[in-house]
Amino acid sequence: MFEFDQYLGFIVFIIILLIGFWIMLFLTAIIPYWIGGTVKEMLDERKEKKRMEREEA
Repeated sequence: MFEFDQYLGFIVFIIILLIGFWIMLFLTAIIPYWIGGTVKEMLDERKEKKRMEREEA
């Protein structure tokens, strides 16, 4: 059915396909979550800084 080098080519193709799948999952799910959390934290810090300045004045 398959010769050994065809089998190796198929295995390499499957590995590359799976690596691409997991990279796309990472790029579309984890990175936007990380960026959103960073932006929220920055906004919270600015809000807290303004609140502290108003309390001092």
